[in-house]
Amino acid sequence: MSITVNKKAFHDYFVEDKYEAGIVLEGWEVKAIRAGRMNIKESYVIIKNGELFLIGMHISPLTTASTHNKHDPTRTRKLLLHANEISKLIGKVERTGYALVPLDLHFLRGRIKLEIGLAKGKKQHDKRASELEKDSKREAQRAMKEHQR
Repeated sequence: MSITVNKKAFHDYFVEDKYEAGIVLEGWEVKAIRAGRMNIKESYVIIKNGELFLIGMHISPLTTASTHNKHDPTRTRKLLLHANEISKLIGKVERTGYALVPLDLHFLRGRIKLEIGLAKGKKQHDKRASELEKDSKREAQRAMKEHQR
């Protein structure tokens, strides 16, 4: 069950591989995510010391959250993957032009998971071409629908 999708990632990148990672979260963050108070649009994934970290994901604390704790909405969160998957990603990201971008935040058996994508950046003309392709597909679907009537 998807919580949020990063549509901007598909607009800005060619996504080649997808990986599912767990996230280290605090209790108030889980409650806020369940309430839909997060944004992964401006976030990205980095590799530091053989570990993956999610930077820039914004989680707004609930008004009912504890007042004696300091809540940092954009703190760096650790991602959990198997060691062999991390080593594969390190090898691929060190090649030029590849980045790790968060694609989808979803529930899996009661746990919150993040789908990250190994992506290559699009140039401006690539973005225009994919927009034209999407528009032509939409027009074809519309024509087929009207033809069936």
